[in-house]
Amino acid sequence: MHDFTTQLRMKLNKSELIEYLNDDIFKIIMEEADRLNLECYVIGGYVRDIFLKRKSKDIDIVTVGSGIALATAVTERLGKKSHLSVFKNFGTAQVRFKDVDVEFVGARRESYTHDSRKPIVEDGTLSDDQNRRDFTINALALCLNRDRFGELVDPFDGLKDMKEGIIRTPLDPDITFSDDPLRMMRGIRFATQLGFTIEEETFKAIERNKERIRIISGERIIDEINKMMKSCHPSVGFILLEKTGLLEIIFPELQALKGVESKEGRGHKDNFYHTLAVLDNVAEASDNLWLRWSAVMHDIGKPATKRYDKKIGWTFHNHNFIGEKMTPGVFRRLKLPLDSKMKYVQKMVGLHMRPIVLAEEEVTDSAIRRLLFDAGDDIEDLMTLCEADITSKNKEKIKRFISNFKVVRQKLHEIEEKDRIRNMQPVVSGEDIMKMFNLPPSREVGEIKAALKDAVLDGVISNNKEEAVDFLKKYAAEKNLTIYNEV
Repeated sequence: MHDFTTQLRMKLNKSELIEYLNDDIFKIIMEEADRLNLECYVIGGYVRDIFLKRKSKDIDIVTVGSGIALATAVTERLGKKSHLSVFKNFGTAQVRFKDVDVEFVGARRESYTHDSRKPIVEDGTLSDDQNRRDFTINALALCLNRDRFGELVDPFDGLKDMKEGIIRTPLDPDITFSDDPLRMMRGIRFATQLGFTIEEETFKAIERNKERIRIISGERIIDEINKMMKSCHPSVGFILLEKTGLLEIIFPELQALKGVESKEGRGHKDNFYHTLAVLDNVAEASDNLWLRWSAVMHDIGKPATKRYDKKIGWTFHNHNFIGEKMTPGVFRRLKLPLDSKMKYVQKMVGLHMRPIVLAEEEVTDSAIRRLLFDAGDDIEDLMTLCEADITSKNKEKIKRFISNFKVVRQKLHEIEEKDRIRNMQPVVSGEDIMKMFNLPPSREVGEIKAALKDAVLDGVISNNKEEAVDFLKKYAAEKNLTIYNEV
């Protein structure tokens, strides 16, 4: 059952609804709408969230007439603390007051051409405006005019759908989704966020209209996916995307993880459902969106690396490194950022097997130093991801892994306290090495730097200048290098 059943058992009456409209902003809108003789309503998500007992700072106002005129009048009443933005091409205006955004639009009817989600807009009635809404739960309106203040207008039984936890379109779902295919993504996102079920005919319409998603920009699609990703159980959204056929179109790399292949009676786990279990585990532990993306991407390289070995069964050797290489291309196509956020996800994908290997084998100081050096400040996030990656149904196996991870964490803490490896900066720089050996910038300088770094990470020397210089002198003797200058 959906998350809000108990909160929706009693229908709010008019006087109770008025309590939710006691903010000064609604009083001013009421007075200005009446002065301008405009029929006026708060509509959509703000009204929905009153019944779901969710906080909302975005207020949508629809008026039968000019939304821009009403917004202008309201801004004048609010004074200097408010800011008005007018979008004449869309016939809308936005008023920002304190930390609240109020969007004003004139009631309208819409029609669409087949190759665009941009509607042809005409002035309309409240009924026309409610007809164009994506889902019944978003078509609820509360009147703001004085004589009907707080009156609920619910022509499509949106309140009943909320009580039953249903996502349903107000009109024919095929027309709704064909007109604006982004609504398919929004429906899945709302189902994920609210814990609702997509009504059967609405679900089938998404399946039938899935190809229409191709006319939607990647930026709009990823915005919906990211909102879905921030929910408590983001796996729900990806399962719905897969079942409707949308996932194969918008994220084929994730779709490719689905399924189990068997040979000689031996099968591997379904890496799609495993990935979603890891994602939900991470979501339970962290609200970091990019760590959640790391969970989605962590096994993305498995289809390319899947092999069958008669002795040991199915293998996915180096899937972490292949996944790391795939990450920029996936991010580019999905219109995700290609900056430090992408590099963070790359790092998590590339490193996610390292703590698991340590948990399975003897934990050496050298391996811990290298992990700390490579993970840097993201070591805690990496450990969170790796612990989330334990999805076995074998309770003993889970218990063993958790116990081993505790050992790894303890070692990480001890080595960091002792050696300060995280974000380690070399005490002898590349410039120092060039001066010491009279070398130009070259591959040889890089090799000397790497040897010095390995000496520190392997515990041969501590990261101080005296020991580093002594090491370089011994290194020079072994490699027949001449030392020209002291550093």
